[in-house]
Amino acid sequence: MNKTRNSESWNLESLGKTPSARKIPSQQIVHGLTLVDDFAWLRDPKWQEVFRDTSILQPDIRDYLEAENAYTEKAFAPYEALKKKLIAEMRGRIKEDDSSVPSRDGPFAYFSRYREGGQHPLACREPASGGAEEIMLDGDALAEGKAYFSLGGVSHSPDHKLIAWSSDDKGSELYSVRVRELASGKDRADLVTDVGGSTVWLEDASGFYYVKLDAEHRPSRVYLHRLGKDTKDDELVYEEADKGFFVSIGELQANRFATISTGDHDTSEVHLLDLKNPSAKPRLIEKRTAGLRYEVEHHPSFNGEEVLIVLTNADGAEDFKISTTPLANPGRANWRDLIAHQAGTLILDSCIFKSWMTRLERHEGLPRIIVREIASGNEHTIAFKEEAYSLGSSTGFEFDTDNLRFSYSSMTTPGEVWDYDMRTRERVMRKRQEVPSGHNPDDYVTRRIFAKARDGAVVPISLLHHKNTKIDGSAPCLLYGYGSYGIAMPASFSTSRLSLADRGFVFAIAHIRGGTDKGWRWYLDGKMEKKENTFTDFIACGEHLITEKFASADRIVAQGGSAGGMLMGAVANLKPELFAGIIAEVPFVDVINTMLDGTLPLTPPEWPEWGNPATDKAVLERMLRYSPYDNVAAKNYPAMLVLAGLTDPRVTYWEPAKWVAKLRSLNTGKNPIFLKTNMDAGHGGAAGRFDRLDEVALAYVFAIVTAGADAGA
Repeated sequence: MNKTRNSESWNLESLGKTPSARKIPSQQIVHGLTLVDDFAWLRDPKWQEVFRDTSILQPDIRDYLEAENAYTEKAFAPYEALKKKLIAEMRGRIKEDDSSVPSRDGPFAYFSRYREGGQHPLACREPASGGAEEIMLDGDALAEGKAYFSLGGVSHSPDHKLIAWSSDDKGSELYSVRVRELASGKDRADLVTDVGGSTVWLEDASGFYYVKLDAEHRPSRVYLHRLGKDTKDDELVYEEADKGFFVSIGELQANRFATISTGDHDTSEVHLLDLKNPSAKPRLIEKRTAGLRYEVEHHPSFNGEEVLIVLTNADGAEDFKISTTPLANPGRANWRDLIAHQAGTLILDSCIFKSWMTRLERHEGLPRIIVREIASGNEHTIAFKEEAYSLGSSTGFEFDTDNLRFSYSSMTTPGEVWDYDMRTRERVMRKRQEVPSGHNPDDYVTRRIFAKARDGAVVPISLLHHKNTKIDGSAPCLLYGYGSYGIAMPASFSTSRLSLADRGFVFAIAHIRGGTDKGWRWYLDGKMEKKENTFTDFIACGEHLITEKFASADRIVAQGGSAGGMLMGAVANLKPELFAGIIAEVPFVDVINTMLDGTLPLTPPEWPEWGNPATDKAVLERMLRYSPYDNVAAKNYPAMLVLAGLTDPRVTYWEPAKWVAKLRSLNTGKNPIFLKTNMDAGHGGAAGRFDRLDEVALAYVFAIVTAGADAGA
């Protein structure tokens, strides 16, 4: 066995006793099947309170997590110099005083920026006609003295006198909203707690809408807050009764309406809020129907008619279509096709302007932008040349404009922001991501290759490597995957990955089923009863990389987070010998216990994605085949680095903790298993832009050491 596949790489003998969680068997009987869990005690019975105050975590649980942290810290101590070097490299590629491209809204242009050495963004504006910058909100000052701080939404009022801003200081995604007077720079007494983070102002700036989280951490109620009023008197505007439906709000581009959107992974429902008339009740567009998804935009004069533009999968439009419907009578019976469904071309998003509409599509695995003139119906495509790339578009604040802003990058090309004149078709680059320490795209190669899955499906793989890396089967490889919720993995630029590429790694992204990388069918073929395709696709990608000599059989490190962490757990059980190491970040691995517990924040909305084992024995039996925690067995597992967050409401800390405890108890080999729990953060890890680098560097150290790569650059 190669040295990189055993404990010698990590010198475990010097670490002393491995942490070991005690076993306290508990059991439950579901559909006649007895489910035994030896480590259920790691779930604090007061976990909801822990999200607000981590000091109340039960001492025995804290002791175990801290013992694991100490063990991991000791194991990585010999590589502290490498870690610091990686952090310095990655920080050297970050433009410290970076800023976004200003976006005009009437008399001002709004943007965010960082100061030299700053961890958190500054929310700023400047006169649209030119003039001095105004710092509306200083994230660094707000974060001072806090172990964790995340700035949420910053929304300026229509009269440009106020901002509503939100923040989270626990990592638990329980935001508080405050209102700042821009003239004085002081916050008003208005304070709303336990909200989702987003706000939408009334047109007259007399108040704003927000979404409140319930006791089970679910966004379920929309309130209207009037400035100067006690929040106890805030008006309940909408309440979602279905625990499986999450609620969000957003302002439409023409500025007349906001939407209340509610739904799960399969079904959606939208209500309109009139921002001119807050006394008007929310107006239902089309009642929820299982499997019907839709979202709307408003156009006050679409070829002379006031309409809503509807992006929907109605009538079998699996890859979505765009319809129009009269505002006066917007129900589904009046939806008229504008952009017909085209199988295999997934419509991802649309932007609506006074004279134009655009749509972002993914065709043959790559995105493209289609621009349509509303009056004539004429269309043209904004084209790109690279073999694999990432693309996005945004509307900005203004409705009456010919300008479309889009972003572009590839795995070798730093991010670019362009303003595109839809009338003249002229492009102006407004920003290109600077890499202060230097970056020559010609030093790197990006490619897209294709693996064949076990059932014959063709799975794309995006690749990045240094031009000097020998493609002869000897290179170490980091293989990244996700494959859930229809989320596609973009082939975008990352300054951090260059530290691996410079050390001879091939960085690969497996565009496996469960995402929408090849259309909506690609997603459907990786969920529910077809979920296991996600895992076998990933394994096929790893094997193909070896066959094509992009990787070595004993030098592949796999990486995934959240639902991608479940992927890591599943492939570790299915084919442990394929991987030298596994990096699982906030991994969703305790699938059955989590999906059986309807009190957990995300469980009810997740049932359409995975199935409900509490009500369906077939679902339970299916999950028992792949749930990582339930399939840990006596076998030689690869080296593992598992990352968790104590206040994570999405993947609760006890999932990775229980998984590691069980792996330790059954692992027949000597490869190390490390657990690192961030005791001050949640799902996203550290919030500061430089603090995050510490977590990235930890993962990269693990990959470099485990794959036996050159630590230099």
